[in-house]
Amino acid sequence: MHVQVDPPPHVLEDEIGLRLAAPEDGWRRRPDMDQHATSHSRASIVARARFIEDLVVEQAGHGVSQYVILGAGLDTFVQRRPAIASGLRVFEIDQPRPQAWKRQRLIELGFGIPEWLRLVAVDFEAGSSWWERLATAGNLREQPGHPSSASSPPLEMLALAREAGFRKAQHVSAAGLTQRYFAGRTDGLRPSSSEELLVATT
Repeated sequence: MHVQVDPPPHVLEDEIGLRLAAPEDGWRRRPDMDQHATSHSRASIVARARFIEDLVVEQAGHGVSQYVILGAGLDTFVQRRPAIASGLRVFEIDQPRPQAWKRQRLIELGFGIPEWLRLVAVDFEAGSSWWERLATAGNLREQPGHPSSASSPPLEMLALAREAGFRKAQHVSAAGLTQRYFAGRTDGLRPSSSEELLVATT
């Protein structure tokens, strides 16, 4: 939606996700797709995705070789950024049924499943251990990591990260995302003020 209704420059250019989802004709006329009503959530989604991708690219340059996406859904990093993704081992973790559907769609569209992409099916609701499934899927070894979150007030987020043993924690606010990705825009596109991220390093 961002690429189709918002003027450039686009924060994130992803039309592969739309091809994967293959919505019915007229999907943009649905009430939940109204371009004005969804502008803040749309901006939040693309800002969050772009921030994480920028972080992955930066860390790949520092030797990080694994990227784990919990609840991957229709994430298309591997398909859009093959030059970066092919130098990593990317683990997409999601529920079995939607992941099987995505696998089929990737094959149908000609993307296939490259050897550096591991689709790891985990039934979170049944209490399955995603960590055990992840280790089984790729012989995962301990490496520096950067999880992200958006569920607590900033000070609480930072405190929880430190209590959990993360070596370094940084809060990224909606204002910070706005300054980084939306400065100079005249169309009023801005992320929601509730968009808060945590970057924590193991």
